[in-house]
Amino acid sequence: MASEMKEFSREELAKHNGKDQPTVYVGCEGKVYDVSGSKLWKTGSHMKRHPSGANLTEEIGGAPHGPEVFDRVPQVGTLKPEKDPMDEGVPDFLLALFEKIPMLRRHPHPMTVHFPLVFNLLVPFFNVLYVLTGYAPFEKTAFHMLILNVPAMLVGMSTGPLTWWVNYGAKMSANVRIKLRVSCLLFILVLVALFWRVLNPDVLVNMGPAGWTYLALSCSFAVLVGILGWFGAKMTFPH
Repeated sequence: MASEMKEFSREELAKHNGKDQPTVYVGCEGKVYDVSGSKLWKTGSHMKRHPSGANLTEEIGGAPHGPEVFDRVPQVGTLKPEKDPMDEGVPDFLLALFEKIPMLRRHPHPMTVHFPLVFNLLVPFFNVLYVLTGYAPFEKTAFHMLILNVPAMLVGMSTGPLTWWVNYGAKMSANVRIKLRVSCLLFILVLVALFWRVLNPDVLVNMGPAGWTYLALSCSFAVLVGILGWFGAKMTFPH
C-alpha cells in the first residue's frame, strides 16, 4: 500500500536519474514512479526535455497526455511535501493559484509573446511589399501593425520577467541577459520607428536616404526577433 511505501525527499528523488543510481524515478502529484523499464526514459530524460529524478507535476500540464500515463509503471513511493527552493519569495496566494491552475505558472509568457513576435515580422514584411509594389494599403497595414506592436510588446515584456522570477528564481544566465538586452533594444527601435512614421507619413513614398533608412530600421525587427526566438528556444528546449 502507498502508506507503506518509501517517502522520497527532493534530493533523494534526484539521485534516481539513471546516472547517480541505475534506477530511473520520476515524481508526479505526490507519487514516485519507477520508469526504468520504459524505453522512453532509458537515456534519463523523456523526449530530450523532461529530466528523470524530478517532480513533473507541473510539466505534465504541458504534455500531450495526463498523469494517467504513469498507471503503466510501478509506483515505488511518495513525495515528501516540501517547498521548492525556486518558490522562495513567491507569495503564497500565487503558489496556491499555480497549484489550482498549473498553466498559469509557465504559460503566460509563451501565450502573450507570440503577438509581438508576429507584429515585428509583419511590419517589415508589409513595408517591403509596399516598396516592391507601390500598393498603398501594404504600407498602411505595416503602420497599423507598428501601432499594435507597442502594447503587445509591453505585455510580452512584463510576462517574461514574471515567468523568469516564478520558474527560475530570477537567477541570471547568459540566455536571460541576452533576451533582456535585445528585448529592450527592440522596443526602443519600435518606438523610434513609430514616432518617425507618425511625424513623416510619406517616409516610404519617395525612397530617398530617409526612406531606405526607415525600411532598414523596420527590417531590423525581424533580425532581433530571430535572436530572441533562438535564445528563448534554448531555454525552453535546452537540448
